[in-house]
Amino acid sequence: MRFQLLGPLALADGPDVVVLQPSKPVILLAALLLNANSTVSAEYLQRAVWGEDQPATAKAALQTCVLRLRRLFTKHGVTGTSIEAVPGGYRITAGPSTLDLLGFRDQVRRATALAQDPEAELYTLKDALSLWQGSLLANVRSDVLHRDEVPRLSEERLRAVERVCDLLLGLGRCGEALVDLWTATRVYPGHERFHEQLIEALYRTGRQSQALAEYRRVKGFLLDELGVDPSPSLRQLELSILRGEDLGAAATGTVAPVTVAPAPSVSAPGVPAPGVPVPALEAASAPEPGPYPAPAPRVVQGVAVPLPAAAPGVGPVAAVPHFTGRAAEAEALAARLTAEPPPGTDGQRPLAVLVSGAPGIGKTALAQHVAHLVRDSFPAGRLLVRMTRADGHPRTADEVAADVAAALGPGGTEGTGSSGHPGSARGRALLILDDVVDADQVRPLLTPGVLAGGPPRPPAGGTPAADPEGPDLAVVVTSRMGLGGLIATHGGWVHRLTAFTEAESYAFLLAALGTERVEAEQRAARRLAALCGHFPAALRILTARLLTRPGLRLGDAVDWLGDDPLARLTLTDSPDHSVSGLFDRALGRLDPRLSEALLRIGTGPPELLREAGGADGTEDHDHPSVPEDVLEQLADAGLLEDGPPGPYRVHDLLRAHLRRTVRIRNRRTEKV
Repeated sequence: MRFQLLGPLALADGPDVVVLQPSKPVILLAALLLNANSTVSAEYLQRAVWGEDQPATAKAALQTCVLRLRRLFTKHGVTGTSIEAVPGGYRITAGPSTLDLLGFRDQVRRATALAQDPEAELYTLKDALSLWQGSLLANVRSDVLHRDEVPRLSEERLRAVERVCDLLLGLGRCGEALVDLWTATRVYPGHERFHEQLIEALYRTGRQSQALAEYRRVKGFLLDELGVDPSPSLRQLELSILRGEDLGAAATGTVAPVTVAPAPSVSAPGVPAPGVPVPALEAASAPEPGPYPAPAPRVVQGVAVPLPAAAPGVGPVAAVPHFTGRAAEAEALAARLTAEPPPGTDGQRPLAVLVSGAPGIGKTALAQHVAHLVRDSFPAGRLLVRMTRADGHPRTADEVAADVAAALGPGGTEGTGSSGHPGSARGRALLILDDVVDADQVRPLLTPGVLAGGPPRPPAGGTPAADPEGPDLAVVVTSRMGLGGLIATHGGWVHRLTAFTEAESYAFLLAALGTERVEAEQRAARRLAALCGHFPAALRILTARLLTRPGLRLGDAVDWLGDDPLARLTLTDSPDHSVSGLFDRALGRLDPRLSEALLRIGTGPPELLREAGGADGTEDHDHPSVPEDVLEQLADAGLLEDGPPGPYRVHDLLRAHLRRTVRIRNRRTEKV
């Protein structure tokens, strides 16, 4: 059993996570875990639970809370951790394996020790940051903890994010840094260092005008909101850009490594300066306005030296919070990946599994979850390889092969370990090629040896040369497309995902919101799942919103969501997390002919035609006629469900989005 503190307070047992419902025992547990392995005074615990105005019976009530908390442990099978009554207060014992906060700090310490190896430090810090799962203590109603503890913990995370961006800039991976910095600067508009890093990354990728525009935006914010001028370093950076000076590579060695707060040893934890708690930075990135241009070269003694190419897409496989459902698919996928290679393959595994389905259906989550289930079979590491850039454009096979070779290190898998950073183990490695656009993008990578030996090197005949010393790799491909051509040429197993069943949706709500909250309003919970169309992305967004409002009844949420599901299925502090945004990006990838056809279908009746027209070949005006090949392409892209021999259908949420898109477009046309 593991305590999760870096987000809503929860108990995790492998993939099963229970988010605790707001209560006084939960406040007590949070206060103890925040100071794990140290004595916390009874006086401080009373203030944390009841605030500054405590009842006269607070001391006795605290003992009652301890008893209730111990019963909660028994209910959820927490046996390896206990709450001890010690002179002056209470203490809970935990370690990096049982408390994510301690695991985060342990990983940060390891990263600090790797300061001479920027790549290894970067991977270790990213592993540490993957433990953060959302807004800190969202289900813990304690003004004292949110005032005293949340700002301090948020600062620890900000320093780690800042160090990651410094390392990316120092390694010349400015494009990858931009992905994180667009989000960081919008979530934390007053954090000047993030703005400085963003402006530097823009300038070093040849976007001087954007860099200066960002400086002006930051300057205006600081003057209007805080009444201060930009820092001297920001002003100096603007001057350097105006002069066209070479910034060179960021000196990662001169940046102070991240440090973590030492475990407190006093009876009552100290109270830092009051501050407003800030939300945890979301892992997803803000959209990038246009593809990255070629990086600007730096000049050394009058000679232009190109910067290293940006490598925004390779990193360790992160854990998936609240993963539920897909039991049959997960079991089958794990079996495929751990099976012995087919006879005659000489140990080289080409495409093992394709996971396909609609955008937001949970392909990447399933692949990441299974990667953790089979981690013991891949001692050389598990890497997630993004096959598209932040702007949605596909990455080339050459780029991906070079980045994977760099991540695996010299000699293939000999250079990478299960922790995801170079230099720790030999053996098999698992690659998740995520969000593949078409078969041609990934087909060259499945030539044995290419992924380990760097970019494909076509000889005179035009076929990529294989590296005979290539590592033993298993590959999972996720794609919205069916990729039938890839399966035809390279074989492999296919898992096509559809929406959750009612039981899977309910299980997801139980895991994300907690058993007590969901089972108290079972009918409302099932109604919420139905309003989300049992669509995984919609359910994730809904539960994130409900977790930030722990006092909202599920019955009230049904009315709130039912008024306008598309508008409500978005995160206000992270607008890119929205069902409408997801569908908009999916439509943007389509050929205009296909997107227009889908809009026509979406404005038609709920029942989709089985064929392209009426039975006699004439068009039925109530059922828009669409050529069968177009219907097949839309189904292959995951935007239509089923198909021959049955009817095609559009998911209810997608249909609502298509109709709204048409209405907006018509209104704009009328204005013109």
